[in-house]
Amino acid sequence: MKHHPSLRTFWQRMVLLVAGVSVLSLANAQTAPLSLKEALQQALKNKSEAIKARLDEENGQYKIDQARSQALPQISASSGLTYNPILQLSALPGELAGQPGKTLLVAFGQKWNSNTTVSLQQTLFDKTVFTGLKAAKTTKQYYQLVAGLTDEQVIEKVASQYYQVLVQRQQLVVTDSNIVTTTRVKNVIEGQYKNGLAKKIDLDRSKVNLSNLEAQRQQQINSVQQQENTLKFYMGIPIETPITIPYSALDSIQPKLTMLDNTPDVKKLSDYQVLKKQEELLVLQKEATKAAYYPSLSLSGNYGYQGVSNKFPVGNSSTNWFDYASVGLNLKIPIFNGFSTRSKVRQADVDIRKLQADIKNTELSLNLSYQNAKTQLRNSIITLNNQKENVTLAEEVYANTQNNYTQGLAPLTDMLDAENSLTTAQNNYTSALLDYRLAEIQLIKAQGNLKSLLN
Repeated sequence: MKHHPSLRTFWQRMVLLVAGVSVLSLANAQTAPLSLKEALQQALKNKSEAIKARLDEENGQYKIDQARSQALPQISASSGLTYNPILQLSALPGELAGQPGKTLLVAFGQKWNSNTTVSLQQTLFDKTVFTGLKAAKTTKQYYQLVAGLTDEQVIEKVASQYYQVLVQRQQLVVTDSNIVTTTRVKNVIEGQYKNGLAKKIDLDRSKVNLSNLEAQRQQQINSVQQQENTLKFYMGIPIETPITIPYSALDSIQPKLTMLDNTPDVKKLSDYQVLKKQEELLVLQKEATKAAYYPSLSLSGNYGYQGVSNKFPVGNSSTNWFDYASVGLNLKIPIFNGFSTRSKVRQADVDIRKLQADIKNTELSLNLSYQNAKTQLRNSIITLNNQKENVTLAEEVYANTQNNYTQGLAPLTDMLDAENSLTTAQNNYTSALLDYRLAEIQLIKAQGNLKSLLN
């Protein structure tokens, strides 16, 4: 009777082809198999979170350019044309014109006044400006780290969902296999019933069992569709896009205990480094606030050209044109601002201490995640091996029970029970595969190697 498990394995492989066609029909199109690597690449290319993180990283360079501009010369030009229809009169003593005792009202200026001026401002020393430049460079590094962390988060979601789809598909394969087997048994019982060798209740029970499997299959088809839609969302592609995930991606899972040997340095993980870079930014923010205590020195210069006339100056030979220039050195020394700067510095210091508490908690959390992931992976491997043995044993029990039923040595109840036990064992094994894969992803994440899934 040892040939029966092999026979059932043959039927299962045949059903894989049928189930594959059934699953492909959900997408209403034939598409090339989508590997995990391809799914991750599409997600990093299309998902809004990844796109925004890259844009923030790009924006970091622009912030550096903006901060650098404060240390560069600031040059501006202005030009104006003024018409004075009524000139203001000024009172002068008559003695100036040989008319003592009188007050003379004299108009000063010209009807038209035009000027063009070029101004320059150059910062020579301003601690706020130079601290801001350091902060801008650090901000760019911060965005780079955040972009890396965002990529890891996208990879984790897509990888987990990818295997969720695989499991749903595998459960559908198991159900299709059971439907084929149950249909074959029903046909045998139906033939026996027609020949008076089986009871009607046996035939009815086999039909009910088959009907339940078909209803279960429809539910699983719906579940596959929902899981695929979620995967497409995580990948950032249109929901109507057909995808096909190869069955072999799940079947090829080989538990590896060697992964447990890679102990991570949590201080090199993205979560930790993002917070440390944020701490560096807060320190620079504190330094920028303290810069208000320091004096600032700048150089200024102006050069202008002016024309005055009682007629419109353009094209008028009587217009008087002259230039002028000035150069200045400006020193600003802060003396007292009501302790405003001191209060801001203390607030910045509190923010730093709060973040340091978060950093310490994150370090503990990352260590906890690693230890839990190790434990979960060990347990998943044990469960997976046990469920695999259960499937093998359930196949043998079912084959023997079916053979005994065919020879009249076992009731139909025993065969249906054996069939249900086999279905349960297969589903449990499939679930164990998913649990192992998810535990593996969590361990890879805890070790800081999620991007290795792209290789």
